[in-house]
Formats: sequence, structure tokens, C-alpha cells
Amino acid sequence: MSIIVEKKVAVTDICYGIKKIVVGLIFLLLSHSLNASEQQREQQRELYLIAEATSADRIQQDIQQLVDFGTRHTLSETRSKTRGIGAARRWIKSEFEKISRDCGECLEVYFQSDIVGGVKRIPNPTEVVNVIAVLRGHTEPDRYVIMSGDIDSRVTDPLDGTSDSPGANDNASGMAGVIEAARVLSGYRFPASIVFVGLSGEEQGLFGGKIMAEQAIKDGWQIEAVLNNDMIGNISGINGITNNATARVFSEATRPIETEKQARIRRFTGGEVDSPSRNIARYVDVIADKYIRNLDVMMIYRLDRFGRGGHHRPFNEVGYPAVRIMETNEHYDRQHQDIRQQGDRSFGDTIDGVNFDYAAKMTALNAVTLAAMAWAPAPPEDVVIEGIVKPHTTLKWKLDDRAAGYKLYWRLTTEPQWTWSREVGHVNKFTLENVVIDNYIFGVASVNDQGIESPVVFPGPIGSFVFDAEK
Repeated sequence: MSIIVEKKVAVTDICYGIKKIVVGLIFLLLSHSLNASEQQREQQRELYLIAEATSADRIQQDIQQLVDFGTRHTLSETRSKTRGIGAARRWIKSEFEKISRDCGECLEVYFQSDIVGGVKRIPNPTEVVNVIAVLRGHTEPDRYVIMSGDIDSRVTDPLDGTSDSPGANDNASGMAGVIEAARVLSGYRFPASIVFVGLSGEEQGLFGGKIMAEQAIKDGWQIEAVLNNDMIGNISGINGITNNATARVFSEATRPIETEKQARIRRFTGGEVDSPSRNIARYVDVIADKYIRNLDVMMIYRLDRFGRGGHHRPFNEVGYPAVRIMETNEHYDRQHQDIRQQGDRSFGDTIDGVNFDYAAKMTALNAVTLAAMAWAPAPPEDVVIEGIVKPHTTLKWKLDDRAAGYKLYWRLTTEPQWTWSREVGHVNKFTLENVVIDNYIFGVASVNDQGIESPVVFPGPIGSFVFDAEK
């Protein structure tokens, strides 16, 4: 009997041992899953922290400093230490250098310039100088996402380089936002490079942007996105509306350098509203919805305000994806105006017209967008689509080992934003069963191991983030 009991105990022991092993395996798997899940949430949490890190007080101080230079007109004083565009750009450079010292020299800071003259708003040879700070990517240093703001200001006469031109909202707000975003993001490291730039000569003909875009082409920069910030601090419009909860993102439809072949492809495949710039606008909209409190993005399908243009345009004109981010309600009495009083109306772009909390919120939108793009893999390349006279739609793309996986998106042709999606893993081809190609717009995004996504890429040369005139 004892032997039998012993056998029973032995069996029980075996069962208990197996149970322990199984439980242990389950625990390990759960722990791994929890750790993976925790890891996956890490960058997501960081994006929320970045959104909350921008300081309205620091932005106010920086705007005040820029205003205190009296004028920042492109044709203004350059030798003074306290007045004019020369003093302003040297101060901006010193702020970038200060940020760099605080982060262990993490920024590459330099001037970029060229001589411009013989044009309507710059009749005499004048040095147009940009101030650039690069947070170099650790694995993809030649892939760039850029935040820009304009340094210069003007009054009513575009050639008046001596009168006081505070330019508090246009565009000390955008420039202060760039400096603040650099402060916040300098505490992080990213695979791709992030560029913070103050562009000059905007009011005289977008010359700073032209200089930078041309140099980027020469240097072979792979620019994924340019976020141009021009007037991000006003909440009360001349229309009588006060609103601190919306922003506008302007984006161009098709590349102005699109070839005849590409235009012909677009005619039969669509893509009129799916240029890389348009999909950056959609990306910014998603970022706002997910990470920025009390801010709704209005995507505007136009290069810029009606009949006008901003400093993202020079980048568009050479094929780089670029958008303009700005306030929703403008006050025209505060733009390009001599400082004066006419009855009850005050004219001039003075600092009392800037809402610093709103400027901080807009800066946060930029900072989170930059961080997400720089953490995400590059947008997929060589995206193609198949499915003519078939019940299914197949998408293919170039496989990139730096991406953890890919995500397919589609929407009705009349929808402004992507409405359906599917994660498909680390593959270079996937077929959406019973989704007819004729009825939808499609795209593909790259995803990293923490769930951070790139902008969506529309198939073919129309949607490619890398312009190729041969395709």
C-alpha cells in the first residue's frame, strides 16, 4: 500500500512540477508581453510629455526679445548689437548655442547665407542670412524633418528698413516657437535629424527659403517634411471671432515640378489630394487629435491663404513636402502695418496682440509632429497598387528593415481623412480581399517597434516622398 501511495505522490509531484513549468512559462510570456507592451508605450508617453513641455512664459520672453530689436526688416541695420536684423539673427544663433551647451553640444548651429539684389524688394546687394540648428539623427542622419519660422518683419512700405516694425505675431511668434521646440526636443535622441531654422527675407520674396532649399538639393538632403510656422500667436480675428482651439494647415495638391508623365498617371489613378504635403497635413491633424489638448486642425487644400504664399513654398517648388501651420483667425490691422492709431482702431503688430498660451500650444503641435516623424521609420518607398478589374486590391512597397512593420490605409474618395486601416506586419506586399480598387483611395505607412507611424504614402510617383522625375 505504501508503495502505491508513494507512486501516487510521485505522480502528483510530476503533475505539480509540470504545472509549475507551465505557470512559469505563462508568467514569462506574460512578462515579456507586458514588457513589450510597456516598451511600446514608452515613446507614446514621451509624445504626451513633449506636448506638455512647451512653456508659454519662455515663448513670451523670446517674442519680447525679438520685438525689442525694434525692426527685423531684411534691409535694416546689421552692425548694431541692439537693433535690426543683424542683432536679431545673432541672438537667435546664441539661443541655439545655449540650448546646445545644455544638451552636451547636441546641436550643430550655423549661419547660412547668400547675396540677393537687383529685385523689386531688395534693390541693392544684401546678405540674406538663415540661422540653422540641426539635432543630428543617430541612425538616419541624412533624413530630415524641419521646423521653420521667419526672422524678418516689415511695416506698410516693404522697402522701409528703418521704422519700428515689432513683428510680434508676424513672425516673432513662429520664430519663438522654433526656439522653444529646439529646447524641448534637445532632451531626446531620434533616428532621423530634426532641423530648427530661422529663415530670412520672407517679406522680400521668400529668399531665405530659396537659399535653404537650393542648398538642401546640392547637399542631397532627404527632407521628409517642412513645417513652416508663420503667425501662430493670434486668437482674435478681424472678423470678431476669438478662438484658441483651432489651427490651420495649408498644403499644396500636386508638386509644381510634376512631369507630364506623372500628370498623365494622376489623371487615371487619382491622387489630386494625396501629395506628400497633403498627407503631412493629415498627419498633423492626427497628432493634434491624439496628443494636443483642446486643439482641432483645419486642413486647407490650398498652397497658402488665397492668392498668397509663405516660406514653405520654396521647398514645394523643388519637390520637397512642406506645409504652413498658422492661426485660424487673422487680424489684418496687425499685419504689415505702420504703428498708428486711427480713431478707435489700433494698427501695428505689437506684442499685446499675441496670446502666449496659444503660441505654446501651436509649438507643442510642431514639437510632437517632429518627434513622431523622427522616431518613425521613413515613409515607404516605391509604393505600387494593383487591382484593375479584380475584386481585391494589392499594395506593394520596398521592404525596409528599419521598419518593424507596415500599415495599410484606405478611405472613400470624398473623405478628407483616412478612415480604415490594417496592420500587415513586416512584409512588402498585401492584398485587401473584397476591397475594390475603384471605390477607395489607398496608402501605406511604415511603423516602428513602438507603434509610431510615418505619414501615409499614396501609391505611385504622385504620392512618393522622394521625387523622381524619371518615374
